Amino acid sequence: MVKDLDGIIGHGQITALLAGEVDGPAQAYLFVGPAGVGKATVARQFAALLLCPDPDEDCFRRALRGVHPDLVQVEPDGHTALTIDRARETVARAVLTPVESKRKVFLFEEAGLMTDGAANTLLKTLEEPTSSTVFVLVAESEDDFPTTIASRCRTVVFGRVPDEVVSAALCDRGIEPEQAGRATVTSGGRPGLALMLATRPEVANYRRLWLSVPERLTEQTGTAFRLASELVGAAIPLLGGLEERQQGEKDRSGGDRSLADRHERERKRATAALHVTGLEILASWYRDAAAAQYGAPVRNQDVPGTAFAAVTPSVAVERAQRVLDTVEALEANQRAELAFAALFAELGTPS
Repeated sequence: MVKDLDGIIGHGQITALLAGEVDGPAQAYLFVGPAGVGKATVARQFAALLLCPDPDEDCFRRALRGVHPDLVQVEPDGHTALTIDRARETVARAVLTPVESKRKVFLFEEAGLMTDGAANTLLKTLEEPTSSTVFVLVAESEDDFPTTIASRCRTVVFGRVPDEVVSAALCDRGIEPEQAGRATVTSGGRPGLALMLATRPEVANYRRLWLSVPERLTEQTGTAFRLASELVGAAIPLLGGLEERQQGEKDRSGGDRSLADRHERERKRATAALHVTGLEILASWYRDAAAAQYGAPVRNQDVPGTAFAAVTPSVAVERAQRVLDTVEALEANQRAELAFAALFAELGTPS
């Protein structure tokens, strides 16, 4: 019997709230939070519940697969943008009567790629929606949209999930505890990323490489570029699980071009999430360096305590902030290898 949002890792309060709104939902929802925390997974299940509030397993499965006639999945054109043409198509379909359910659900899993023109086209429909239409938009931040769009949606904020919750969920899915722990720590509270890493033996090496950066830094520019290249390359094997799933979808679809574009966007998001989590691992080393010298607990207990004495607490704090500033550079679409090289060159300069 379908009653709740099942199989979600963490976000218990959010899923309980959404399940309680199925009979009387808002006209538009905006799910925001870091990449890989499970926003899109919750959005798909919520959309299915909206279409299938009665205990109808077949209806629910069809909605999850995206083949329900009253579920409209609005995707970007090609690799980069959700355009004004897509928005116009959505507006035209929003006034149509539902075919099978009591309502139609428009799901934008990559709403952050919406252009300003598309947002403005969609705005009037959000302002004056039909009673049988619900919009669910998914993005990393409200800042991805004009304020006029965000203000007309009920915003649901997804945060990081505690490590113990993620690790337990991976173990429940048959992952060996030690590997589950490695994937959990590397994922940084992102269940989606943890699931992708759970079957990858390379995950332990990826974390070790990022934790080794402080001891490998030098004043030489060449070192910074070599390190940057090595760390960018280390992320590639971790995409293996994603690629296997995508290949299965490709085999079943027969080479659909829109699917190929979606896969490319998924790969880009997954790669970006790995780069960000790598930077967070490095920042945690500097955080630990400051904490250890003040007698506070450290997160990376496998790093020798003597290594943390290489920098003073004040310098460690400054460098941790500099590392996290590089996340913003990546979000501004700077090439990862160049952003990393600039960071490592700066960190390698004596304070």
